[in-house]
Amino acid sequence: MLLAAAILAMTVQTRPAHADGDPASDVLIGENVFYPYSPTVSPALKSTLNAETAAASREHFPIKVALIPSPVDLGTVTSLYGQPQNYADFLDVEISYLDVRQLVLVVMPDGYGVSGLDRPAMLASRKLTKPAGHSSNDLARAAIAAVAKLAFAAGHPIKNIRNTTSASSSGGWQPPAAAILAIAAIAAACAILALRHRAARAR
Repeated sequence: MLLAAAILAMTVQTRPAHADGDPASDVLIGENVFYPYSPTVSPALKSTLNAETAAASREHFPIKVALIPSPVDLGTVTSLYGQPQNYADFLDVEISYLDVRQLVLVVMPDGYGVSGLDRPAMLASRKLTKPAGHSSNDLARAAIAAVAKLAFAAGHPIKNIRNTTSASSSGGWQPPAAAILAIAAIAAACAILALRHRAARAR
């Protein structure tokens, strides 16, 4: 417990004091993606991007993504709006700790900013297609495509994305069709055995 507390204290102390004015810096300490507060990203796109960044982490490409559709999303550093690369460099300083650099992707309507990537991924970032529009959803779609391309370029292709969109939209987990058929078959077999047992007792 004491060791954990000491590590936490060191982590907090290494963060600059002005981080509190920048919402993404605070969110990305514990989350993979910073989403704009308004307008919000659709649940389906949010689920997909969350699943993709989680899968990227499993493939040893733990990238942090910030979607910045408007100056409001930058808190007190609105001067960096329209400068995705400068903001990515800013985020790198804010969320890196104990000399561990974070992989960062910033998506703005103007384009992308990256930090912490190796050379192949950095070169791939320069070829990314700009977001199709200025909306939060446009930026989320661009981020989904960008994360996959950067991970692939870095030699960590993303596999086994467990997207929970269908389950969440239908109100919960749904059993596979094969499981339903198996249960139905077992129930039918039990019913047949019960009928046979009753018939044998009636003789």
